[in-house]
Amino acid sequence: MLGLAIDGITSLSVKPLRFLTGLGVLTSLVSFFFILWTIFRYFFGFTVSGWASTVIIVAFIGGIQLISTGIIGEYIGKIYLETKKRPRYIIDKRTDDSH
Repeated sequence: MLGLAIDGITSLSVKPLRFLTGLGVLTSLVSFFFILWTIFRYFFGFTVSGWASTVIIVAFIGGIQLISTGIIGEYIGKIYLETKKRPRYIIDKRTDDSH
């Protein structure tokens, strides 16, 4: 049942992929501020040797990976929507111009 629920959420739109991209941007921003905080702590001697460089690299690369995955997912989602060959808009009402 969980698999069907996930298919129902992800098969009709690219919104989960946009959420992933936004999460990647947010993670990158948070990691950028974390980098500044870590550099501040490093220069005042509050860190263990090697901790600052490891944390900075892991935080920043994690955010970049999420952004990249979201962008690739956006492209794949757009390709999927185009392969369905659905019209870009639906005509609600038809008028007759035969008068």
